[in-house]
Amino acid sequence: MSIPEADKKYTYADYLTWPEGERWEIIDGVAYMQAAPSPAHQLICGELYRQLANYLRDKPCKAYPAPFCVRLIDGDEKKDEDIKKVVEPDITIVCDYSKIDKKGCNGTPDMIIEIISPSSIKNDRVLKFNKYESAGVKEYWIVEPEGKIVSVFTLQHNGRYGRPDIYTEDDAVSVTIFPDLKIELKSVFEGM
Repeated sequence: MSIPEADKKYTYADYLTWPEGERWEIIDGVAYMQAAPSPAHQLICGELYRQLANYLRDKPCKAYPAPFCVRLIDGDEKKDEDIKKVVEPDITIVCDYSKIDKKGCNGTPDMIIEIISPSSIKNDRVLKFNKYESAGVKEYWIVEPEGKIVSVFTLQHNGRYGRPDIYTEDDAVSVTIFPDLKIELKSVFEGM
C-alpha cells in the first residue's frame, strides 16, 4: 500500500491502494487526509442522517453516511486511473441508483452535507464547494457545529449556487429536493 506524497498527483486508482483505516480525499489530483471527527461532529452527523434516512425509507433516494466514497466524474473519465476527484462527504443522498456500485457513488449525488471542523474549513467552503457546484450537486449543506449554523446552497438554473439560506438551531430546514421534509435543527444541535 502506498501512502500519498506531497507533490504528486493522484487518481482513484491510487486511492484504492491506500490503507482502509485512513480517510483520504482527492481534489484535482491532490490528496487530502481527513482528521478523525470529533464527538460533536459525530452526534450532529448521526442526527441529520437519522432524520434523512427515516424520511427516505421506502423511497427511491437513499442517504449514505461517511465513510462513503463519491467519485465526481468529468465527462469522459471511465477508468479508475482517470478520476481525479474522490470525496467522502459526511452525508450523501443519491436518487439515481444506477450511480451506486460496490465502491460507493460513481457520479453526481443529489445532495451533500459537510460538517466543518477547523481542519476542513478551507476544503468544505472553497475547494469542495466549487467541485460540488460544477458537478451539479443540487443541494449542498455546510454545518458549523461551533456556531450551530447551517448554510444551504441550492443549485440555480444557471448551474451556480445562489446565496445560501442560513439557519440556526431554532429553525427547521426545508429540504429543497424533498419539499415535504423539514429537518429540525434543535435535535441536531442538542447537547452541543
